[in-house]
Amino acid sequence: MILSKNSPLASLMQTFLRPGRLDWIGLRPAKRVALIRVEAAQAITGAGLEGDHYSGRTGNRGITLLQAEHLPVIAALTGVEEIAPATLRRNLLVSDINLSALKGQRFQIGEVVLEGTGFAHPCSRMEEVLGPGGYNAMRGHGGLCVRVIQGGLLRVGDAVVAVDAEA
Repeated sequence: MILSKNSPLASLMQTFLRPGRLDWIGLRPAKRVALIRVEAAQAITGAGLEGDHYSGRTGNRGITLLQAEHLPVIAALTGVEEIAPATLRRNLLVSDINLSALKGQRFQIGEVVLEGTGFAHPCSRMEEVLGPGGYNAMRGHGGLCVRVIQGGLLRVGDAVVAVDAEA
């Protein structure tokens, strides 16, 4: 759906109760290796995160984000007490803002401007890391893929806010 920037719905889509927060950053240095937790990461315009093996492959999946509030749901669906963000193989864990509402929107984390390009659907690897049914436990909770519009440094604790796409 294409909306005029003056449309009342367009304005509503940019309005959130409060800013979100970047809670965790993980880099995947190579395929099928454990994520490395870092306190800060460099986002590269059009490419992704420096040091992540997905960086530069496709602009639409430069970085993957996961909703912190979904971790307890995924844990409950898999029958475990708690799930660490690294287990789910996403780059960024954010809280206090609805990631689904950021699909198709531009938003900012710290100095980095991102655009939600699509949902990050689970892969078959979730059966390995979460056990039988892990794929289905992740369905609807896989997070968001984004492309980097304006690179810069991401830091744990940075605010997550919607921005005007025309800016």
